[in-house]
Amino acid sequence: MGLLTIGAFSKASRLSPKALRLYDELGLLTPARVDPVTGYRLYAPEQLDRARTVAWLRRLGMPLARIRHVCTLEPAAAAQEIRAFWAQVEADTAARRDLATFLVDHLSRKDPDMTPTSGTLGIRYAALSDAGLVRSGNQDTAYAGPRLLAVADGFGSAGAPAGAAAVDAFKHLETGGIPAGSLLGVLEDAVEQARQAVCDVAGSSPEAAGTTLTAMLWTGSQLALVHIGDSRAYVLRDGELFQITHDHTVVQSMVDEGRISAEEALSHPQRSLLIRALGRGADGTPDMRLHDVRSGDRYLLCSDGLSTVVDAAEVRRVVTTVADPERAVRELVALANRSGGPDNVSCVVADVSEVPQ
Repeated sequence: MGLLTIGAFSKASRLSPKALRLYDELGLLTPARVDPVTGYRLYAPEQLDRARTVAWLRRLGMPLARIRHVCTLEPAAAAQEIRAFWAQVEADTAARRDLATFLVDHLSRKDPDMTPTSGTLGIRYAALSDAGLVRSGNQDTAYAGPRLLAVADGFGSAGAPAGAAAVDAFKHLETGGIPAGSLLGVLEDAVEQARQAVCDVAGSSPEAAGTTLTAMLWTGSQLALVHIGDSRAYVLRDGELFQITHDHTVVQSMVDEGRISAEEALSHPQRSLLIRALGRGADGTPDMRLHDVRSGDRYLLCSDGLSTVVDAAEVRRVVTTVADPERAVRELVALANRSGGPDNVSCVVADVSEVPQ
């Protein structure tokens, strides 16, 4: 078969002539020959496979620059790159789904205000932060109050004040009622205040400084979650411990994309590299959602000094069997230190229970 005109190639590849001209200009799909007199583009039949691949990838929504890269790869590597792209699409969709759920729940609330006494449920809580056995100082911050639970893990030369500043920016939410229609805006404002506070304490230090932040605001019947970084939140419900945050780390993104396994992530040399944090120049976009609570729920917030040091089964054992929150946080910190205490460790434990009427 000879060369195909752009019209014939367009029909065979299901790409419009306009798209083919664009892909030629971008170097994505160059014609086999351009007639020197007429300027007509002519394509070889063997280019159809690439053209169809480009069409399919465009239907997936892949950017043209990434399609160009995929088309240079061997089939196995190209498949891996497509898998990675789609994992990111799913992660982005999940984030938008969480926000949509937040908005629906937020706008559907029947309570006109969120006050400390609203509802029939209450929380009992404790917080503890420890430097561990290796670090000379403690850059973690742990806080628990009647409305606010928070853990921050600072890093860099101003890591300790950065973490404390981020948590302090949320503490004003402890007092007063928040109109139900204002919750999302209030949380966004608090995140921005936290970001600015972290930048202020970091100053002009040449060393990067910032912090993670995982916080939960008690509304009286729900917990509003704000999460940035790799500190974590878990819920113990019906005897099962569930992680309800997603780590914003390079390694977790590699796991999401199928590049490495969860087991490989535990010892990966880049496991501490963040892709989101509060700090100058960092992506501080938070995950936010409303979490429905039940009487009997127990919540654990912790820095990675616990989650990456202590075996998950041991964490679950303490959270499941130690009834008093104060004793539970002490035992969790002790577990981290018995495992070598290589990092600062912070824990918050909060129990949800019926409030006597």
